[in-house]
Amino acid sequence: MAKAPDKPKKPAVDQEMIRELSALLDETGLTEIEIEQDGQRVRVARNAGRAMPAHIAPAGAPPAPVAMSASKPADPAKHPGVVTSPMVGTAYMAAEPGGKPFIDVGSKVKAGDTLLIVEAMKTMNQIPAPRAGTVIQVLFEDGQPVEFGEPLVIIE
Repeated sequence: MAKAPDKPKKPAVDQEMIRELSALLDETGLTEIEIEQDGQRVRVARNAGRAMPAHIAPAGAPPAPVAMSASKPADPAKHPGVVTSPMVGTAYMAAEPGGKPFIDVGSKVKAGDTLLIVEAMKTMNQIPAPRAGTVIQVLFEDGQPVEFGEPLVIIE
């Protein structure tokens, strides 16, 4: 009698990680957080004040499309010099509380200069200037929760 081939095991869902991500949403006031670890992508999102079930997709799967709302004509996200958040987290203007801000409106920056820090999962991530120019707008407040793709700074 031939043995049936083993079914491939589905990776176990790390429920503790989902709980921690949900708690992080509550702490920061964010509406969504997504991480990728060991070939699994986990996204936890909140909708209308209630947590939504976690969505797990294999690594490399394209993100789900997001509906865009009508925006003001002067949408900073459409400016050619916009610098957006590469992750969900908390944005800080300085390396430490009360420290000198990395940039102010009117600051001259070179490509690679640190513009701000985004803290995500207790890791401080320096966000570099993608090009040289002058900071004409800072679109976040120190300690503000930010979403992936949210406009943070405009450089001309």
